[in-house]
Amino acid sequence: MRLKIIRVIIIALFVGVTLHLFYAQVIRGKYYHRLSAYNRIRVVPLDGWRGSIKDRNGVILADNKLSYDLSVTPQDINDVEPLFDFLENVLDIPSRELKLKYQQNREAPFAPVVLAEGISREKAIVIEENEYKFPALWVQKTFRRYYPLGSNSAHVLGYVDRVNEETIDNFQGYGYSPRSLVGYLGIEEYYDRELRGEEGGLQIEVNNRGKQVRLLSIKDPSKGKDIELTIDSDIQNISRETLGGRQGAIVMLDIDSGEILSMASSPDYDPNIFVDPALKKGKVDILRDVRGPMVNRSVRGAYAPGSVFKVPMAFAGLDLKKIATYTTFNCPGFYQVGETQFGCSHVHGVQDLFNAIAHSCNVYFFNLGKLLGSEAIAYYGRMFGIGRLTGVDLPYERPGYISDKKGHVTAGKNWFLGDTLNMSIGQGDTLATPLQIARMLATVERDGVEVQPHIIKSINGVVVTKYNFTRTLKLNKSIFDDIKKGLRMTVSEPTGTGYDLYMPDLYVAGKTGTAQTVRGREPHAWFAGYALGKERKVAFCIFLEFGGGSENACIIGRQLLTRMREQGKI
Repeated sequence: MRLKIIRVIIIALFVGVTLHLFYAQVIRGKYYHRLSAYNRIRVVPLDGWRGSIKDRNGVILADNKLSYDLSVTPQDINDVEPLFDFLENVLDIPSRELKLKYQQNREAPFAPVVLAEGISREKAIVIEENEYKFPALWVQKTFRRYYPLGSNSAHVLGYVDRVNEETIDNFQGYGYSPRSLVGYLGIEEYYDRELRGEEGGLQIEVNNRGKQVRLLSIKDPSKGKDIELTIDSDIQNISRETLGGRQGAIVMLDIDSGEILSMASSPDYDPNIFVDPALKKGKVDILRDVRGPMVNRSVRGAYAPGSVFKVPMAFAGLDLKKIATYTTFNCPGFYQVGETQFGCSHVHGVQDLFNAIAHSCNVYFFNLGKLLGSEAIAYYGRMFGIGRLTGVDLPYERPGYISDKKGHVTAGKNWFLGDTLNMSIGQGDTLATPLQIARMLATVERDGVEVQPHIIKSINGVVVTKYNFTRTLKLNKSIFDDIKKGLRMTVSEPTGTGYDLYMPDLYVAGKTGTAQTVRGREPHAWFAGYALGKERKVAFCIFLEFGGGSENACIIGRQLLTRMREQGKI
C-alpha cells in the first residue's frame, strides 16, 4: 500500500513537470525566447555631437571640441585598490571620491562607468599606456560643447546639459535617454531637435553572469545640423560692453527684415560652466544669484513701459480724432483729480502733440487718456504689440499685459479715473518686454508694416523663410508721418528728452521713458527708437532695470550707436 502511494506521488510529480515544461516551451515559448534574447544582448550608448551655431558673419558661437572621458568597466576589474590608487595619482582626485562615484553610477557589470570627464590629453595618454595593467580602464574620445565667445550671446544661445530626472519622461518619446545632452534656454533649447546629433552605441552579447562575450555591432554617432543666426556678434559685444554690467537689456533688429542683430541681457553668464568640468563649480553661484543672470530680460522680463507707451496713445488720439496735432493742453506741472495731483516732470506750459511727445509731457497725455478711455487705450496698445507675444523663436517669451476697466470689472475690481491716467503714461498694470517695444518702433518707422522678429537665418545652409511675413496696421499714413515728426523732435530738439542721442550725421528718432517702480527703488529707464544708417536701418530698445531717469538710457544709446558707426555696423 505504501509503495502504491509513493508510485502515485511520483507519477503526479512527473505529470506536473511535464505540464510545466509544455506550458513553458510550447505555450509561453516565444515569450521566454524574447526575454532570453533581451537578457543576452546589451547596448552601450555613444553620444552624438551637436551642430555648430554661427552668427550672421560666420563667427562660431557654439561648437564642439575633442574631449577625453575616463570610464571603467566593472566586469574587468581584477583588483579594486591598485586601480583606484593609480587613478588618484594620475587624475589628482582622491580615490575615495572616485570610488563613491563608481558605486553611485554603476548599473551593470558590462556597462562602463564614467569616472572623469574632460581629462587632458596628457592624462589620457598615461592611462592608455597602462591599460595592459588595468584592462577595466577605457578612455573614450568624445565631443564636448564649447562656447568660444563665452558670455557674448549667452541668453540667445542657452546651454546644454544632461536630461534631468524631472524632465526625462518628456524626452523619452523623442529618442532621448537619461544620458542624452539636451538644450536648455535660448537657441539650444528652441532648436534642440535640429542641433542634437544622432546617438550611436555598441551592441554587446553577455552571458548569464553579465560578462561580455563578444561585440555584436557598432553604430557610429553622428553630428546634428549646423545653424546660422541673424545675430551679429560684434554688435552683440558692443551691446554687452555698453551695458557694462548694469541690470537691463539692449535689443536691436533690422527694420526691413525683422532679423535680430543683438539681444544682450545683463547680468549674464558663461554657458561653458554647464559643460566644462573645470568651471562647473561656478554653476551654483549663477543659479543662486538673486539678480537673475540666467533670465533673458529682452523676452522674459515684462516691465512698466513708462512714457514709451505714449506712442500708441498718440496714434489712438489721432486715429479716433480725439485730438489733432495742433490740439493743445496746458501743463502747470501736474494734473488735478479731486485732492490728488498727478505729477509731470516739468512745468511745460502749452503743448501741442509734437512738443508733448518730444518733452514727454505727462499732463498732455493725462488729458488725452481721459478723452480716450481705458478700452481704447488698451486696444491701440495691443495693436502695437503690447500684451501679445512677438512669436520670436526663443523659449519662454512673456506676452506682457494691458488691463482696462472692462477687465477689472469682470474680475470684480473697481476702476477709477486715476487708473486711466496711470495707464495713459505706461504705468499701472501695463507691462511690456524690450523686444515688444523695439518691434513697436520698427512698425512706426515702416508706416504700420509689422515685421516678425526672429533669430534663425539658416539650418544646414538652407535659408529659413517661415518668418518672412508682415502684418499691416490699418492706420492712415499721415498719422505715421505726424508721430514720426514728434519722435524725431525728441532727439533733434535741444529741449527734447532724447537730445543726448542727437548725431548730425546719423538720423535717430525715438521715445524716452521713466517708469516708476516699487517704493524705495530707482525707476526703470527706457529709450526706444530707430536709426537710419548707411549700412542698415535698425530699431532698438535700451532698458535699464532700476536704472534711474531715461537720460541714462539715452547716454548708453549714444555710446552704442557711436561704436557701431565706428565699426561700420550702421
